[in-house]
Amino acid sequence: MNLENLRNNHPKLISYMETAGYSNDYTGRFRKEIQWILAEADTRDWDCYSDVYRYYEMIPLSLGNLEKKQAIIGAIKEFDLHGKYPDGKWSGLVERGAYSKLAPEFKSLIDYYRMAEQERGKKESSICTESNNASTFLLSLQEAGISRLEDITEEAVMPVFVSPDGEQLKSHNYRKFVSAVLKACIPLNPDTCRKVLSFLPATKEVKKNVQYLTPQESQDVLNTMDDMSNTLTLRDRAIGKLAYYTGLRSCDIATMELSSIDWECDLIRIKQQKTEEPLELPLTATVGNTIYDYLNDERPSVDCPILFLTQKGPYRGMGSANIWRVAARIMEEAGIRQSKGDRKGFHIFRHHLATTLLGNGVPQAVISGVLGHTVPESVEAYLSADLVHLKECALSIASFPVSEVVFADE
Repeated sequence: MNLENLRNNHPKLISYMETAGYSNDYTGRFRKEIQWILAEADTRDWDCYSDVYRYYEMIPLSLGNLEKKQAIIGAIKEFDLHGKYPDGKWSGLVERGAYSKLAPEFKSLIDYYRMAEQERGKKESSICTESNNASTFLLSLQEAGISRLEDITEEAVMPVFVSPDGEQLKSHNYRKFVSAVLKACIPLNPDTCRKVLSFLPATKEVKKNVQYLTPQESQDVLNTMDDMSNTLTLRDRAIGKLAYYTGLRSCDIATMELSSIDWECDLIRIKQQKTEEPLELPLTATVGNTIYDYLNDERPSVDCPILFLTQKGPYRGMGSANIWRVAARIMEEAGIRQSKGDRKGFHIFRHHLATTLLGNGVPQAVISGVLGHTVPESVEAYLSADLVHLKECALSIASFPVSEVVFADE
């Protein structure tokens, strides 16, 4: 294991971390780990950084400490081999997910699927979702002692989907994803893929009632975002109002750049993460003012194109999970949706915008355009909460001989 580059250049890594705002404790862990690696390398049979990490796997470390070691060693590897400084992203030191554990024949099936669907032009996010689910399916079979496609039986497949007492264990979507992979791989192994497809049991599609903001909750949210005496930051208020008044997805808010705001034309321009289609929305004064306040009074002065940044150094763009936590903070401050199972993400704001527009008689095609749907019919998912028009469908019971006692309080 050649560590000459690390030996000569590791001070640059430490200097970067100190100036980028990493804590002294975290920077110190990097410094200590590098010194230990350099001191021990000559006496240990290490060929790569994965070997360094495996040393810690063999000693009694807690799962939390082991994960910290993995992150640090992975970041050191990226700096040493590729010149990359820490950015909070996965280092690739140890493969994650079911795919890395699959037998060669199962891996080949997933590889063929990915290649075939990429050539067909399927979205990478869809390929990733389907291949990940198929990998977990194959891993379940592998853990049952099957490592070849031709050895898969219906008896082995059924326990993946159904418990011994008949309870459905996997969702309808899970079956759909596994099926998509097997169908795409029919040219690779026609007979076997068709056989396994026939083993997939029918699954019930469960549709849950969609929670929506009540008028009172909506007002509580708006009051909370306007109340400057609570703990919400300017960033949180800007993100909250952006989500509330535009219905943007969390992933789109997270990836917005400074250039996404056209101050001259009062427009928001983004490329949607889900559909990869452009979307242009009006920048209202309510939203624009809160974003301006954040930019002018709170946003760190760093060279980063992302609009909304983390609030602690090293400053970088927020992820979708960070955006979800902003939504949760707003609802906590508003004192709403605190029961177990309540929806707290910004998708409920998107749902609220759609149902409000529907209730006000805005055509579905216009609403689809605002929400960035590529298929106008997508807005139909929000019809179940369009209470204004649903009430118009109610039938009068005045002609039926129903006693008022039926409706009396007990």
